[in-house]
Amino acid sequence: MNLVAFDGFPFVEGGVTAAKGFSAGGVHCGIRANKSKKDLGMILADTPCAAAAMYTQNKVKGAPLLVTKAHLENGTARAVIVNSGIANTCNADGLEKAEGMCVIASAALDIPASDVIVASTGVIGQPLPLEPIQGSIGELKAALSPENHADFADAIMTTDTVRKEVAVEFTVGGKTCHVGGCSKGSGMIMPNMATMLCFLTTDAAIKPELLQAALKQVVDETFNMVSVDGDTSTNDMVSILASGAAGNAPIRSQNEDFSVFVNALYVVLMNLSRKIAGDGEGATKLLECVVTDAESKEQAKIVAKSVINSSLLKAAMFGADANWGRVLCAIGYAQTDVDVNRVDVAFASQNGAVAVCKDGAGIDFSEETAKKVLTTDEVKILVDLNAGDAAATAWGCDLTYDYVRINGDYRS
Repeated sequence: MNLVAFDGFPFVEGGVTAAKGFSAGGVHCGIRANKSKKDLGMILADTPCAAAAMYTQNKVKGAPLLVTKAHLENGTARAVIVNSGIANTCNADGLEKAEGMCVIASAALDIPASDVIVASTGVIGQPLPLEPIQGSIGELKAALSPENHADFADAIMTTDTVRKEVAVEFTVGGKTCHVGGCSKGSGMIMPNMATMLCFLTTDAAIKPELLQAALKQVVDETFNMVSVDGDTSTNDMVSILASGAAGNAPIRSQNEDFSVFVNALYVVLMNLSRKIAGDGEGATKLLECVVTDAESKEQAKIVAKSVINSSLLKAAMFGADANWGRVLCAIGYAQTDVDVNRVDVAFASQNGAVAVCKDGAGIDFSEETAKKVLTTDEVKILVDLNAGDAAATAWGCDLTYDYVRINGDYRS
């Protein structure tokens, strides 16, 4: 999947360690039975960092989220520890185990346990053993390096089929800065104020409260506009650490430097959103719904997410069937007031474009052309509401036989 570039924010290698002042690593500790799968990861900053995070709005929350939220009340952190395979959610001893992971990391790194962000992902309801983590913490610490960002990205994967990393370079106050990260997510994806799991780092200097504001602003435009299957995970979390190692004058207000930082963060999270949607469980194509000429930004978002959430439309896209009525149907039940008699719909891809609906009614189009447009791994669903000048984009994927196969046997 191609990255979407923006002027002034060139892509760089390094993922979570593209920014100065960070090391990362990942190992197999034994939580997962498959020894070829890394299942324990860590990020370590050279010095204490400004920190921010956002969390799932599911009423059932994983214990690691509750512990991390408490640890970040002071807006600082220095390390991340995360396991895959078991979610540590809906367990009587979940908080104890999440705190235990922080204590293990604390002892190994000689930092306060309260400076550790903890996360878990995997099967809900299974007890999390700490013994494999304790037994492998020395190996994990030894593996920490700015070069081992990919090992960390591998360690957080569950049903993901590809590693998801993005990093960019930008300039603030004459200083070269970086922001980068990695994410995991393939199923149980419809975030609400958060994301699957995403870990970000930056070497820009920025106050914690502005870091939080930037994160919320960008997450609302990116991860909160992704849906694979309509399910919101119990363990969704996105966190960011800011080392300040770039040497810029600290960003202390929502000024021009803040806007540049927000734009850099947007490039990273938007591309990670595309990667997550395109790697949906069983998916064969990335879907991008672009809503234009809406009355408001909120209306555009509601319509875009309604379309991208439609199981019937997802199935049609899998079959390369230009069944535009399913787009209108999804717009019709969206929780916003839309005049469907003004709606235009088209499909587009690298293979061309085809208009299929004008003013809420079907128009003549070539089924052969439509099939060609939809027979590719990235498809755009273009919706013009003809009601204003606001716009929004949402990302998703098609619904395939393999989605059912994967989720019918998830715990094996």
